[in-house]
Amino acid sequence: MTSTDAPAHGFAFVQLRQRNAKSLPEHARSHNRALVLRTLYRAGELSRADLARATGLTKVTISDLVADLIADGLVVELGQSDDVRPGKPATMLGINRTGHCIIGLDLSGADRFQGAVLDLDGAVTQRREVALGDATGEAALERAVALAEQLVADAPMPVLGIGVGSPGVVDLRGVVLTAPNLGWTNVALLERLAETTGLPVFVGNDANVAALAEVSFGDSRGDLIVVTVGHGVGAGLIIDGRPVIGSRSAAGEIGHVVVGTSGGLPCACGKQGCLETWLAVPRLEAATAAGDADAVLAEAGRRLGIALAPVVAALNLAEVVLSGPAHLLDGRLAAAAVATLRSRTLEELHGDLVLRMSTLGTDIVMRGAAAMVLAGRLGVT
Repeated sequence: MTSTDAPAHGFAFVQLRQRNAKSLPEHARSHNRALVLRTLYRAGELSRADLARATGLTKVTISDLVADLIADGLVVELGQSDDVRPGKPATMLGINRTGHCIIGLDLSGADRFQGAVLDLDGAVTQRREVALGDATGEAALERAVALAEQLVADAPMPVLGIGVGSPGVVDLRGVVLTAPNLGWTNVALLERLAETTGLPVFVGNDANVAALAEVSFGDSRGDLIVVTVGHGVGAGLIIDGRPVIGSRSAAGEIGHVVVGTSGGLPCACGKQGCLETWLAVPRLEAATAAGDADAVLAEAGRRLGIALAPVVAALNLAEVVLSGPAHLLDGRLAAAAVATLRSRTLEELHGDLVLRMSTLGTDIVMRGAAAMVLAGRLGVT
């Protein structure tokens, strides 16, 4: 598969729980190709006959699709089955997990952009980062592009695609409509990266990408909200297996919600007292260094609870996942947040509410970026 086989495009956050059903004739081949790849990715290895039974496709269709996928370097023959039944042993097939790699970028950091080369299971194999410093606008964009170029040069095998988690409001064309902390307005991030690298590119809001990572590689399988805390504050929602994007691509933009009726510093967006002024990493670090750290963290957690309570109540969520520096978020801040949530919602509906740190650590956005590429290029979710 070459880099021009699939055009760069924004990631529409495909439904995560896809049914194994045949599609309409006009797009049957594309659908069936993705169905075969998805089935193999989940199963590990299957014979052609196994694939036909698992997908409901005919043996002739499977044979044709598998031949194309082997030619594209996406599927490999793994050898003969150990089945002891009479007759010729079946040849087993699997995803060619060593044939391609993925580039993931995380642009949400408070002081740096992170990137990685990942394998097709979402594991990081190489890392790079670039200091952000005071760069905003075009200067910040150039740093992101340079990081992508460096990672592509590092890649030990063909790159399946580039996934990017960006702060701010990102539309389905991969345009960052607004990211105040980076000074970005209507930045065509996807187009810039695609033109520079010649590769398929997928761009999403960093919190949405983090939520995708949680359900793809983390411990969550149900409805949840992931709150990302870095240079800014955002949230990604997964409801009934689907990421929630919103009518203007701004679902989860809780960072610029004013919390409480008093207090809070001026925000980069122009308002005062936004959640980011209490919770963003630079603000938290400065406040804890200057005063009573426990009190600062407890108040930040309380403000987070105020922001989340209506969301948790309206959507009947049972899990809130925090992603960011554990030394700031875990402990006093998390305890204050969950106490505030419970005090502002009906106990009989949310008494079992879980608020926890993500198990994916600092790699969460990069791994979510890999999940975007797998879904967009292979149909794997």
